[in-house]
Amino acid sequence: MKDMQKNIIIVTVVIIVVVLAALTYGYYSASNPASHKQESITVVDDQGYQTTLTGIPQRIVSLAPSVTPILFELGVGDKVVGVTKYDDYPYNFSAWFEAGNMTCVGGFSTPNMEAIASLNPDLIFSTNINDASIPNMRELGYKVIVVGPTSIEGIYRTIALIGKATGTEDRATQIVQTLNSQISDIEARIAAANITQKPTVYYEVWCDASGIMSAGSGSWINDVISRAGGINIFANESQEYLTTSSEVIVQRNPSVILLPTNMGTGTPFYGSVEDVKARPGWSAIDAVKNNRIYIIDQDLFNEPGCRVADQVRAVAASLYPQLFNSTPNP
Repeated sequence: MKDMQKNIIIVTVVIIVVVLAALTYGYYSASNPASHKQESITVVDDQGYQTTLTGIPQRIVSLAPSVTPILFELGVGDKVVGVTKYDDYPYNFSAWFEAGNMTCVGGFSTPNMEAIASLNPDLIFSTNINDASIPNMRELGYKVIVVGPTSIEGIYRTIALIGKATGTEDRATQIVQTLNSQISDIEARIAAANITQKPTVYYEVWCDASGIMSAGSGSWINDVISRAGGINIFANESQEYLTTSSEVIVQRNPSVILLPTNMGTGTPFYGSVEDVKARPGWSAIDAVKNNRIYIIDQDLFNEPGCRVADQVRAVAASLYPQLFNSTPNP
């Protein structure tokens, strides 16, 4: 009898140990996805190129300042080993370069292939600005994914694409849902105001002796203006960015002019708001006559990504300050 009881106790203990071991393994496996054999990941980028990754990338190079913040927002910033010298968000990467915590891989249009090779990346993100270099990178065996959103929906797809490529699809979905909700709230507030005439908007991308550059319908900036309740005066132009002239802008007579801040170059390329007002013929523009020239923070408005809802809000606040309790920067 005693032997039977002893055997029962032994069997019970063994069962408990096995169950606890199984639970421990299950918890460890759930909290450590890398402990599983990772299946391959296949994505098709914005140029229609199909890339297959053998597993979740551990060493990522970003040649696109628009992609870097998305990577950090997705929670894989610790896997980013190289960024361009123009990357300044979400951190001051110049300080990281100096401290040896990040490698500079050149400019976003002039990648340093030696620096990239030294990092042995298993994934590189780029934009079409590097089209000349991308085939060579792929010939060298690098996995390159190219992104280039031209609308807010395109930004959502880019976030989802990067999420899939980095094994963070759930987080990507959360980000997109949050951004979409925030932008919908902005649109709802404008719609509730029953605005009968939307303001026409001119956004200046660049201006120098060779001409003036603005955003056409092929640019995500056009979509930001539209979702913010404005009408881009160049919405009928299919280009992403187009070169125009003062005469054309005067003829299209925008009711609001948006100018970026200095773009990290010291004095803004346009000089000052007063300089813009003093351009030949611009005194006839409604935006100038009504003092509706506003400065948009270029650090915020620099690239298509996870801050797109903030971009829409910034433009909406300039167009409808009465709705957003704001005072636009003149």
